[in-house]
Amino acid sequence: MSMVHAVPEANLVMDPLNGLLAEEREDIIQYSMDPVMAQVDELDKIADDLINSLAPDKELLNSYPGRANTALSAGFYGNSFYGIVVGLGVAGLILLVMGALSAVGVM
Repeated sequence: MSMVHAVPEANLVMDPLNGLLAEEREDIIQYSMDPVMAQVDELDKIADDLINSLAPDKELLNSYPGRANTALSAGFYGNSFYGIVVGLGVAGLILLVMGALSAVGVM
């Protein structure tokens, strides 16, 4: 936040954001919050990226363009693969148990 010296002879300054005209005093210290606000904006981007990482259809901050649905399709193919592997394993186990039971003569 910067002050404009409106009338330097009368020590009058003006705040350009809200149009306030006031007397410049030596006993008041004023700090600029612009560097702090820039860091807060950067942290806000990072926080939004963290929230976007939970949704599979949102783009991440450091990802290449056009990769919005990558996590969605990777999850579909990964879950399909593991579903087939587990399904074949269970089916094989059932066939093994049925073969053992028929060999004993229970079935």
